Amino acid sequence: MAGAKVLKKRIAVVRNTRKITRTMEMVSTAKSKRMVTRVNASRPYNEKILEIMESMEHLAGETVLPLLRTTETPHRIGILVVTANRGLCGGYNANVLRMARNRIVEHQKLGREVEIVVIGKKGSAYFKFLKLPMKQVIIDIDDAFQYDQAKQIADSFISDFSMGHYDGVEVISTIYVSSVLQKPIIDPILPVGTHKKDESSRAPKKEKKNHSAFLFEPDPKFILKRILPHVIRATIFRKILEAVTSEQIFRRIAMKNASDNAGEMTKLLSRTYNRKRQAGITQELAEIVSGADAIG
Repeated sequence: MAGAKVLKKRIAVVRNTRKITRTMEMVSTAKSKRMVTRVNASRPYNEKILEIMESMEHLAGETVLPLLRTTETPHRIGILVVTANRGLCGGYNANVLRMARNRIVEHQKLGREVEIVVIGKKGSAYFKFLKLPMKQVIIDIDDAFQYDQAKQIADSFISDFSMGHYDGVEVISTIYVSSVLQKPIIDPILPVGTHKKDESSRAPKKEKKNHSAFLFEPDPKFILKRILPHVIRATIFRKILEAVTSEQIFRRIAMKNASDNAGEMTKLLSRTYNRKRQAGITQELAEIVSGADAIG
């Protein structure tokens, strides 16, 4: 019965593991619902500020501002990579990091210098393993993060880009499209205006309006100067918000699959254990009958 004892221990281990994964699934479900609510609540502001930007885009060519500066041959690119602090969330981290590495290689082949800012311990560990230097590592982003944290990150990029340290800034993160679709994307956010392509692909197209008759008070340059930083801050806030939401959804799915697999494994091991136990009992009965016959 030694084999049966081993199976019994394995069944107990699998059942305990299933309790853990089931609990993690329920926690991730609650967190993902709360994060989806935050994402939906933030969308009206993002949509309105982008709508304002679109109403003024015809003035961009007439206005010289640091955040609108474009360079034909960029030399240095800043990349913000958004990952998680923890694993057990399926391919969430792997998908983003694979895309980030490929993007870095593309820039390097074009002779561009790349500076990496990483959110999450998983991203930090990955780039350390690749021996790629990181300008900054941020590990205090979780499902309770606030706008002020995103503002600090955005202001750092705004300052570096305005001073000419960067010729472009990109964000590589997982976007939340719906509860059944989350995907990693590369979104250029500086200079301002380059990220609109992604927004238009996700939002329903609206009929373009004629803004030539609009009067601006104060002048358009002043308005753009004040609104452009808000566009970057709102974009980075939304990117992080959607990434954290996607992380919780990925973890919920991963833990559900783990719980289901643990349940199937428990059934299989229990079936095997019962067969071995029955075989042992049958053998013992046969030995008793044989002994009785020999005595008789």
